Amino acid sequence: MFLEDIVTAVDERVKRLQSVETYLINRAQMMPPVRSLSAALQHRESSIRVIAECKHRSPSKGWLTESYDPIRQAQSYEATGAAAISVLTEPHFFAGELEHLMAVRESVRVPVLRKDFVRDPVQLYQSRAAGADAVLLIVRIIEDRNRLRDLWQTASALGLEALVEVHAMAEVEAALEVGAHIVGVNNRDLDTFETRLELSQEAAKLLPASVVKVAESGIRTIEDAINLAAVGYDALLVGESLMRGGLSLRELSHASHS
Repeated sequence: MFLEDIVTAVDERVKRLQSVETYLINRAQMMPPVRSLSAALQHRESSIRVIAECKHRSPSKGWLTESYDPIRQAQSYEATGAAAISVLTEPHFFAGELEHLMAVRESVRVPVLRKDFVRDPVQLYQSRAAGADAVLLIVRIIEDRNRLRDLWQTASALGLEALVEVHAMAEVEAALEVGAHIVGVNNRDLDTFETRLELSQEAAKLLPASVVKVAESGIRTIEDAINLAAVGYDALLVGESLMRGGLSLRELSHASHS
């Protein structure tokens, strides 16, 4: 199973990181203030906001580009309307590197989200030390609500914003229970890799107006963006369609809420 393999690989990385945890904590405390992801995702006039993703590989789709330059990609995203940049840092399944995030953070002015599989506080210290403005917390892989709450509170204490990601209607309650300010609804089934935009449409009914709502995965057309904006989403997180050139970011970022 993909998720089991991911969790095993992540937990091995966590063990190695724990040997330098004190260093990471000290380094994290020295970092300048973050750029606010939630502020960046608030409505700008009537346009939906876009978190554009730097992503080299997908477990389900393979390599997304022959030549991957995350700095050039991120700068292109920013120039064409991205409200924020997401950077994949998971090395085994997505060919990501933490150095990609560090380089992107230095090269753009918008907030940068670390996209990885966080299961332990040491990964949050590492994220802050590397310059991330926000991190992804995936309800499905954290498993326990108390652990999810602890991770969210630790992130907040470090100044990091957390995009709490759900993959099923039953997980929305867990995200809201911990106090998440930004909730991402991922339309991709982590077992089959199939996407179903109806999940975002259904979950929107459970998300209060006070929460910044982000729809993720399976967004392939401008019509998809317009439909998601119509049911209340503030932002979209898009990777594959942008990396492959199937969508224009400039057009996507002007999809209307009205």
